[in-house]
Amino acid sequence: MANPSLLILAGDGIGPEVMAEVKKIIGWFGARRGVTFDVSEDLVGGCAYDKHGTPLHDDTMAKAQAVDAVLLGAVGGPKYDTLDFSVKPERGLLRLRKEMDLFSNLRPAQCFDALADFSSLKKEVVAGLDIVIVRELTSGVYFGEPRGIFTEGNERVGINTQRYTESEIARVARSAFELARKRSNKVCSMEKANVMESGILWREVVQEIHDKEYPDVALSHMYADAGAMQLCRWPKQFDVIVTDNLFGDLLSDMAAMLTGSLGMLPSASLGLPMANGRPKALYEPVHGSAPDIAGTGKANPIACILSFAMALRYSFDLGDEATRVEKAVEKVLADGVRTADLMGPEDGKAVSTSQMGDAVIAALQASV
Repeated sequence: MANPSLLILAGDGIGPEVMAEVKKIIGWFGARRGVTFDVSEDLVGGCAYDKHGTPLHDDTMAKAQAVDAVLLGAVGGPKYDTLDFSVKPERGLLRLRKEMDLFSNLRPAQCFDALADFSSLKKEVVAGLDIVIVRELTSGVYFGEPRGIFTEGNERVGINTQRYTESEIARVARSAFELARKRSNKVCSMEKANVMESGILWREVVQEIHDKEYPDVALSHMYADAGAMQLCRWPKQFDVIVTDNLFGDLLSDMAAMLTGSLGMLPSASLGLPMANGRPKALYEPVHGSAPDIAGTGKANPIACILSFAMALRYSFDLGDEATRVEKAVEKVLADGVRTADLMGPEDGKAVSTSQMGDAVIAALQASV
């Protein structure tokens, strides 16, 4: 049987640095656990533009469509700010999501006990937090037409269109309900049905899918602005939150900061099953390219490492190995190992990106 295939797109900024630590872990699994992957690498974002004049070459897109999973680092940087919108680094990532039809974006927000004091919220509010936001990723206001900047009379007008079909809502709802069945069997759907017709349709379709296919899952509805307030007030009331593209973007970043650092959080973007039954999938850390610290060894690789753990679980059916990685990260943090983003002014010396990766490897080795 062929090894599962993984395409690595390290990208820009700190992407190559954090991805280097993931590659060490992939190597450890091959050497110590007999779990091997056919790994290939390519370019995306600014580095792809520098070489090809496009943020995602067609050949790279074809590779992404052919492999079992894609693992991406980060894209973008200030040197590309003046590029035309059509070739900005972020367009490469958006093309991957759109053409792979990765409609379901899973963003966990988990607060490790060792980091509960690092959150801006009280420890008792965030300690033990473990929620997942399921964000619809390929439709909504980011993709709807018409869009653009137009002239009407004597002034410019910026237009973006919020648009959803029943089928687009239904499939991401099913994704959330299926995930909830593997967790605490509870889903909260968030929209703005009080002021938006797309929100009315969203609520109706989610309820219909629940009633017909998932009556065993507890379903609640909440306006997205109230949901943002409740995430700050008592986030542990939630388990799985399902929402649209725009609100999911905002709410997932809010949830991310409840845990203390964007450098800690992974994500998975999943599509429809391929011929082998596995969903098309792209995994990436929630954080950006952080060009201000690129090349300094200060980046936190944990989000990228945990993104690989999500790939182990969702794309390769290696749940035990995914848990092994997650437990290794938890052990390292409990031992007080910290990169600079996880330290306060009174804390000791921070470890480097590479040292954090080595610490996770050591914890993995100790678990054997």
